[in-house]
Amino acid sequence: MVVVMAPNATDEDIAAVVARVEEVGGEAFVSRGLVRTIIGLVGDIESFHHLNLRILRGVADVRRISDPYKLVSRQHHPDRSTVWVGEGDRAVPIGPETFTFIAGPCAVESHEQTYEAAVMARGAGATLLRGGAFKPRTSPYAFQGLGLAGLEILADVRATTGLPIVTEVVDARDVPVVAEHADMLQVGTRNMANFGLLQAVGEAGKPVLLKRGMTATVEEWLMAAEYIAQRGNLDVVLCERGIRTFEPSTRNTLDISAVPVVQATSHLPIIVDPSHAAGRKDLVVPLSRAAIAVGADGLIVDVHPRPETALCDGPQALVDSDLRELAQVVRRMPAVVGRKLATAATRVR
Repeated sequence: MVVVMAPNATDEDIAAVVARVEEVGGEAFVSRGLVRTIIGLVGDIESFHHLNLRILRGVADVRRISDPYKLVSRQHHPDRSTVWVGEGDRAVPIGPETFTFIAGPCAVESHEQTYEAAVMARGAGATLLRGGAFKPRTSPYAFQGLGLAGLEILADVRATTGLPIVTEVVDARDVPVVAEHADMLQVGTRNMANFGLLQAVGEAGKPVLLKRGMTATVEEWLMAAEYIAQRGNLDVVLCERGIRTFEPSTRNTLDISAVPVVQATSHLPIIVDPSHAAGRKDLVVPLSRAAIAVGADGLIVDVHPRPETALCDGPQALVDSDLRELAQVVRRMPAVVGRKLATAATRVR
């Protein structure tokens, strides 16, 4: 962090800034120029924020020159990371060299429905299966998921299809049981700022899929990832799933620019969820094309064998012709941007 002094700042003004910084254990290095003086600060950034240096006499500006998220930043980890999901030969990569397709039902409703959706997903080229056993819903009267029974269904379908599981955890108390059944733990948009949950999944020893909060800035999103990393887990994949804006024609507004912004700032992989961004199945394929073109490391989409009877997010679930069209996109477009479709066979340590 640096403090830029005004051109008319006096020696007493400069000394006051230095003294204030040293009071909280920081160091201040004064660099005097021809027009103005710059004071470089070394120490705890959060402590400096509480000093309110901008209100001191003679201070023109205060600027942060390093990222507040140290573990997930490219400043300290310049090479982009690959996260592996699954065990042994089934492990699937998510990272800069490949393109990973994740698909499945938004919610686990029954064994039959989940298995049929998994077969559809695998047939379309998906190598990871998404499915919600716990569903945080806006309405307390909406379907909340099957809980443990849903986890057991997912584990059984994984054994049958060979697809590793990505599923959401909504409560820190449920992390151990979800981690016992799942290959990747998902933190949803409503829980991005649930810091106790972030710390719990950071300690669980499983890869984490962290969705962006619907009103979160990129920095807030990366700071949430830092909570997970700070507990010793750097196997974090970010998911852009749209943000809430004034536009009512879609469920959310997909911030496609977040993909290159995050990749320039953080070494973590980033994928896109066009299903929850749009809330409409007719927009999923166009948004998927955009995600691949902009450089996303993967997609996660909803599929359902009978969307008209779905207990959760039926209007955005793909089936039949829409899914076949997306399958063609996933098989052909990644190669155009220099990527190969991720499978368990692409595992190279």
